[in-house]
Amino acid sequence: MALRLVRGAVRAAVSLLLLAVSVVVACRVAGTDGVTPVPQLLALLPWLLVPAGIALLGAAGLRWRTGVLWAVVALVVTAWFVRPYGAGASAPVPPGPVVAHLTVLTSNVEFGQATAGLIDEVRRESARGRKPDLVFVEECSLHCSALLDARLPHALYPYRDIVREDGSKGSAILSVLPLDATPGIPSTMAMPGARVALGGRTVRVQLAHPLPPIPGQVDDWRTELGRIRAYAAAGRGGPPTLIAGDFNATRDHAAFRDLLAAGGLRDSALYGGAAHTPSWPHAAPRPLGVQIDHVLVSREFSVRDARFIGLSDTDHRALLVRLDLHG
Repeated sequence: MALRLVRGAVRAAVSLLLLAVSVVVACRVAGTDGVTPVPQLLALLPWLLVPAGIALLGAAGLRWRTGVLWAVVALVVTAWFVRPYGAGASAPVPPGPVVAHLTVLTSNVEFGQATAGLIDEVRRESARGRKPDLVFVEECSLHCSALLDARLPHALYPYRDIVREDGSKGSAILSVLPLDATPGIPSTMAMPGARVALGGRTVRVQLAHPLPPIPGQVDDWRTELGRIRAYAAAGRGGPPTLIAGDFNATRDHAAFRDLLAAGGLRDSALYGGAAHTPSWPHAAPRPLGVQIDHVLVSREFSVRDARFIGLSDTDHRALLVRLDLHG
C-alpha cells in the first residue's frame, strides 16, 4: 500500500512538471505570451529543459510509457526553441557599398554598480583601436551619471544624452557623433533617443529599457514593448534605425518577435557570432541563461561581429557590436 502511494505521488509530480512545461511550450508554438506565469517562464525557456529532464527520469522509473513519450516530446520541442537563437542563420548583406563603420556598446550597469567596470571596458576597447562610437547605458543611477562625467572625459565622448534619475530609471547615450536629441519613448525607466549623421545618412538611434515582465506589471511590459514596436514600425522604409539596450525580452517572447517584424529589424547577436550567448543572469552557464540585451538594426546595416562582455557588479553582460552601414 505504501509503495502504491509513493508511486502515485511520483506520477502526480511528473504529470504536474510536464503539464507546466507543456503549457509554456504550447504558448511558444502558438506565438502568444499568455498570462502570468507564462511570460516569466518564456523568458527562462532554456531552464525548462531541467524539469522536463527530471520528468523523463521519473516517468522512466515508473515505467510509465505515456509519461516517457510526453516527456520526450516536451524535451524535443523545448530544445528546438532553445537552439535558436537562429541556428544556421547567415548574415544578409545589404545592397550598396559600405559608407561607414559603427561600433556600438550597450550595458545594463545594475543601479549604476558596474559603471566603473564599464568605463574600464570602454578604455580597453579604445586602447585596442575599437573604441565604441555609441555607448548605451541602462540603469544609470545618479552615481553612474556622475562617474561618466568624471571618468570619461568629454574629449572622448563629446556628445551625451543623460537622463539623470536615480536607481534603475536613469539612462545615458554617449557618442562620438553629434546627437540630435529626439523625444525618446515614454516609459518608467528612461528611454532617450536621437538622430546622428553617419556616412551621409541620418540614422535613428534609440535606447530600450522597458519594464521586466514580473507578476503584477506584465501589462506595463507589453505596453512599453509596444511603444518600442511603434517606434520601429514608424521608421520602416525610412532612415536607418538602431535600437539598443536591455529589452527584458527574448526571441521566445511574441512581443519581441512582433517588434522585429514591425520594424524589419535584425538582432545583431544572431548574425554576429553570439547567437547562443546568454546576457542574463551573468553567472548562468549555457544554455540556461537568456539573451535579453540586444542591438537591433534595420536592413541598411550588416553585422561584422558581436561579443558579450562580462562586467563585475552587474547581473547583465554588456554587448559590443561592430556594424557596417551601406549606402
